[in-house]
Amino acid sequence: ITASEVLEGDPMDIEFVLVSKEKQSWLNAMKEEMKSLHDNHTWKMIKKPIGSRVVSCKWLFKKKEGIQGVEPARYKARLVARGFTQKEGVDFNEVFSPVVKHRSIRILLSMVATLDLELEQMDVKTAFLYGKLDEEILMQQPEGFVEKGKEDHVCKLNKSLCGLKQSPRQWNRRFDEFMTKISFNRSQYDNCVYFKFPDNAVLIILLLYVDDILIASNKKDELIKVKSDLCKEFEMKDLGPAKKILGIEIKRDRRKNLLHLSQETYLKRVLENVVGSLMYAMVCTRPDIAYAISIVSRFMANPGKSHWQAVKWILRYIKGSIGRALVL
Repeated sequence: ITASEVLEGDPMDIEFVLVSKEKQSWLNAMKEEMKSLHDNHTWKMIKKPIGSRVVSCKWLFKKKEGIQGVEPARYKARLVARGFTQKEGVDFNEVFSPVVKHRSIRILLSMVATLDLELEQMDVKTAFLYGKLDEEILMQQPEGFVEKGKEDHVCKLNKSLCGLKQSPRQWNRRFDEFMTKISFNRSQYDNCVYFKFPDNAVLIILLLYVDDILIASNKKDELIKVKSDLCKEFEMKDLGPAKKILGIEIKRDRRKNLLHLSQETYLKRVLENVVGSLMYAMVCTRPDIAYAISIVSRFMANPGKSHWQAVKWILRYIKGSIGRALVL
């Protein structure tokens, strides 16, 4: 790991946070996560029982890139249980949880464009904390937040926590119960799609991807009511008109009834990974591509169509000379 990766990439642990250029943003994210955990009564502190099983935990950090000039970057710190330390039949039983299908996302976005529906997005803060546990689970205190004078205590979980094997299932069950309560029907083709027809003239569709929610409706006031219901039940972040889902950027031209979907950020990452892989081959056994790689690597921060084409030429050349060896 290079110094620049430590300073600019997502930190791997607290030690990396402390030397990061964005240290304060990460520390604020950790404090916000701990506040959410405490406000949600996720655990209570107890003295560790003799001979008890204790699940370990760790911090995960993720910077969610925004859209330049539209949405700032978001820093997320997540306290996660190390689910691999759980024992089946003791710490968990059932774990399956549905995930929205990509075709459902495409169908919804097509309907939005064709029928000129309102489309808004929300984010459930610390979604997994709303799941209710059926098992008793003890967890170590979070690194950096061990209570002074209670070093021999552990966290007895009241709610599910990200990282536990059963957490996605428990959160999905909790969300489904609530959607049924407010008269939504779940699609029989995709368990993460919900719909509601308050009357013959109104359509509301809700799509859930873990903690990301898209809501579409032909009536703005009905959409606002659904958002209000969600905010009363869960701690939500209202992201307004949908701009990004699963790394897909959404730009809308309502005058022409069009949605433009792109993955610029993701594809830039793909390009960087391809060039990085080629650099490894260049350094080890393929000096013949050194000049070409040195040229394309200059444009990684802002690649254009011609740079993509150049990388394709290099890959085509590699394919045709894949068995070429460096003779010493």
